[in-house]
Amino acid sequence: MIIRKGTLQDMPAVLALIKELAEFEKEPNAVEVTISDLERDGFSNTPLFQTFVAEQDNEVIGVALYYYRYSTWKGKTIHLEDLVVKEDKRGTGAGFALYSQIIQQGHKEGVKRIEWNVLDWNTHAIAFYEKSGANILQDWKVVQMNQEGITHFISTLNS
Repeated sequence: MIIRKGTLQDMPAVLALIKELAEFEKEPNAVEVTISDLERDGFSNTPLFQTFVAEQDNEVIGVALYYYRYSTWKGKTIHLEDLVVKEDKRGTGAGFALYSQIIQQGHKEGVKRIEWNVLDWNTHAIAFYEKSGANILQDWKVVQMNQEGITHFISTLNS
């Protein structure tokens, strides 16, 4: 198994992994992103994300998708959007290798923080993250506004 930077050619496999994650997270119909979106957004002149992939026998078996953010308190940070390993390849060390690569990338870039979200019922992941030295913040809530909410908000501004 090797860990390497993701390429444009990896995006079909990356999308398949994203869809597998959505199944795992009990949101099988939530994925709207397409291969074209991933290719455009990850490989333009100003890419919105980067990836590391785990490859075994010329097959992408895992992905870590991340991007840089800026904290007004800390400065440059990394947001790990997703870390996914194919279900039948879990336990091979691919997840740990991808996780390690993200931590190394953050260290190399001198970021002040690496952050990600984990579902409260994913106790296996929570235990792994805590064992690795990560802090699970209990007093913060994730806030999101979906496209419908954005549209509704804008319509109230214009009325």
